[in-house]
Amino acid sequence: MEDYQSENARTIDRWVDEGWQWGVPISHKTFERARNGEWDILLTPTKPVPHEWVGDVRGKRVLGLASGGAQQMPIMTALGAQCTVLDYSSRQCERETDVAQREGYEIDVVQADMTKPLPFEDESFDLIINPVSNCYIEQVRPVFRECFRVLKPGGSLIGGYDNGVNYIFDDDETTLTYTLPFNPLHDEHARRMLLDADCGMQFSHTLDEQIGGQLEAGFMLRALYEDTNGEGNLHEHHVPTYVATWSVKPQR
Repeated sequence: MEDYQSENARTIDRWVDEGWQWGVPISHKTFERARNGEWDILLTPTKPVPHEWVGDVRGKRVLGLASGGAQQMPIMTALGAQCTVLDYSSRQCERETDVAQREGYEIDVVQADMTKPLPFEDESFDLIINPVSNCYIEQVRPVFRECFRVLKPGGSLIGGYDNGVNYIFDDDETTLTYTLPFNPLHDEHARRMLLDADCGMQFSHTLDEQIGGQLEAGFMLRALYEDTNGEGNLHEHHVPTYVATWSVKPQR
């Protein structure tokens, strides 16, 4: 079997070319508004991140982890941050470069796989922004350990995470169909369904893994909120399917 991350990178490249919502860069107008202090970013489908979670990023080093697509990082740059983005999708990386050229700023764009050790020195960043993405990887705890390593003491990790509910229903979100954990590397039926639906390889994760994994890595949880899919039957029934968290690396 081909490495599933290579398969996912190609899938996301195709989605971006087809107009995927998370691959549509912000407009020049949105960039200018952010420079004037009017801004929001998303980690999950519908709820903007509280500004308190981001804080004052002027002169700070910000890592956009698996957040290519020129949605979060241009906003951070407009607010005065020095930004780096890491993503395994070449198209998502291209979007970051395109917007940086359009708006006349510099950004470090790193095309890499977040399941591997991050290619950064210890204590390199003040803030890591990780929108929903680890549903595309099998093991999440190593990612949290790497985030802890590359953050400076007092630095923050803000991220969005699928809570697993999406993976138990059929396409209409009406019938319980799959059991958890949902893992296409060990369930051929799940793998075939994802391939037929052009969904890439996706994995469910528990809150033990998502939040517990952050705490095990050494983070302190500061705040969280839940969000829905933004559309569909679960959304219409107000069923939370995502959680966003703000965690901090303790000062020494």
